[in-house]
Amino acid sequence: MIYHVVSHSSWQKAVAQGFYEADSLALEGFIHTSKAEQVAGVLMRYYEGQKDLLLLHIDETKLTAPLKYELAASVNEEFPHIYGPLNVDAVVKIENL
Repeated sequence: MIYHVVSHSSWQKAVAQGFYEADSLALEGFIHTSKAEQVAGVLMRYYEGQKDLLLLHIDETKLTAPLKYELAASVNEEFPHIYGPLNVDAVVKIENL
């Protein structure tokens, strides 16, 4: 299982179109995701104080785009990156944050 933080409005748009594309996909070529033990740090570093967020629980075996684990030098950890749109049927649980 991998995880991604998204706003309610972005997720509603994704559901309507059948796939999700984070801004990072256009800017960096992939969608940032995390392993379970990395979620708390990601929330603290990038989303502190933000409201209206969801945590997507993604079954990586259901992804239609390639998944690669790559080093994030800023924290010296490997993170999972989705190299393409996230198909909404790979999301098996949605949690309000």
